[in-house]
Amino acid sequence: MPLPKPPAQRASRLEATAYPANLTPSKPRAAAPAATAPTAEVLRLPPAPAAAKPASAPAAKLPTKAPAQAAAPRRARKAAAAGPAKLFVLDTNVLMHDPMSLFRFEEHDVFLPMITLEELDGHKKGMTEVARNVRQVSRELDQLAATLQTSGIQEMAKGLPLAGTGHREAEGKLFFQTELIDTPLPPGLPQGKADNQILGVVQALKSRHPGREVVLVSKDINMRIKARALGLPAEDYRNDKTLEDSDLLYTGVQALPADFWERHGKTVESWQQGNTTYYRISGPLVPSLLVNELVYLEAPDATPLYAKVTEITGKSAVLRTLKDYGHQKHAVWGVTARNREQNFALNLLMDPECDFITLTGTAGTGKTLMTLAAALAQVFDDRRYSEIIVTRVTVPVGEDIGFLPGTEEEKMGPWMGALDDNLEVLAKGGSSAGEWGRAATNDLVRSKIKIKSLNFMRGRTFLNKFVIIDEAQNLTPKQMKTLITRAGPGTKIVCLGNLAQIDTPYLTEGSSGLTFAVDRFKGWAHSGHVTLARGERSRLADFASEVL
Repeated sequence: MPLPKPPAQRASRLEATAYPANLTPSKPRAAAPAATAPTAEVLRLPPAPAAAKPASAPAAKLPTKAPAQAAAPRRARKAAAAGPAKLFVLDTNVLMHDPMSLFRFEEHDVFLPMITLEELDGHKKGMTEVARNVRQVSRELDQLAATLQTSGIQEMAKGLPLAGTGHREAEGKLFFQTELIDTPLPPGLPQGKADNQILGVVQALKSRHPGREVVLVSKDINMRIKARALGLPAEDYRNDKTLEDSDLLYTGVQALPADFWERHGKTVESWQQGNTTYYRISGPLVPSLLVNELVYLEAPDATPLYAKVTEITGKSAVLRTLKDYGHQKHAVWGVTARNREQNFALNLLMDPECDFITLTGTAGTGKTLMTLAAALAQVFDDRRYSEIIVTRVTVPVGEDIGFLPGTEEEKMGPWMGALDDNLEVLAKGGSSAGEWGRAATNDLVRSKIKIKSLNFMRGRTFLNKFVIIDEAQNLTPKQMKTLITRAGPGTKIVCLGNLAQIDTPYLTEGSSGLTFAVDRFKGWAHSGHVTLARGERSRLADFASEVL
């Protein structure tokens, strides 16, 4: 007996065990077999429980459709095992934040209220990141709507398969609001406000489909609080979060156990190249190491070990000892490391094999000063890079000062106070040249530093440049990707930021672009990361960061 044709569309067949529990057809069908039951008008449940009547007929025909059931899609099997799929109602800010959020809900369905489409239409103009995201959402919705065979409301009400545009991970359907939903809300909530209209849609869907879990998804905390106050389930959009807890973020530094040499010393191999010592180790610690991770062993009455993992092959790893930038003879443009983490950071910054470096830490840990010193040393002394490019996100801490006059560099001037402060510190190193010599040095240094705005980065390519991205914690993952992909041959990119000082709306420590970059680049042979722990700005700043 030949096998029947496979299903033409995803989720077009349903197992018989799921049929009476999940869906009920709008019109009773006389002898409809279970394998050809419609997936069917999920949002058109009839008021009367008429599902029990046709359930016996499909069950009786099960044996004749065994081959077809073997080809049943994964979503149907999930629905049979876990009950009906959830229905997620998306707030506008979710789509503005992540234009691909429609396809992040796996086997569950997505519902878009009409007011959400209205709000998207109001934000589509402009050159901001939000406007670009809205236009991308509109294009995705247009492609999904193009999969419709007809323009009738009946077909629209059945839902659009989210996998129809090639996103195979999305096994659910997209539903638009095709009718007026007039659900009375408490008198204290104004009916005309967009958030309250979305809450009314969620309340109506919950009452219409008591067998399904209807959940509001919003990035707006107040919106979620109002929903819960009305007894409606609400969740944050968590798919954009790299980590749920920022304490789990990769630090780039690992302390070796006190018995490291006892457990790994029997099989260790060591050799020297110049002033650098290499160790090849094998043992229980190797699986926990990553390439370019920095390790240290400090024990009383023993020589400390500071090394970097340069290679991991099978069950063995190669450690390379680090240069001591805490000594004055190894000073970088007059700057020396004051603690262990700063020494680790300078080793990465001065390594020509590291193309991408991220430095995180609280205020006053020396991120900008060390990066700028390393950049100047490699531009002027080593001639490794042609110039330094500095950029940052222009998100104000307080009230915005409005439009600024001048060129692009002059407009960025107020945002680059940290750069000026650090250049002033670095310029003091050449005091022997006198006032005229310092002025000439400052002019030469500033001629090699270009200040650029993030708004004009798209489409550019940096060749042989040292790029510094300051305040990178305010970048979204999409903006971070845009910046990192600007790198051409011979370019090094350094991202600096403090995850405790995020000023961009809807960004958290878990969803910041800096967290995203640290997590994605860990273990790559040409990247490095260090979390700077100790502040070196002043005793006043250190005490303030602890007690305030």
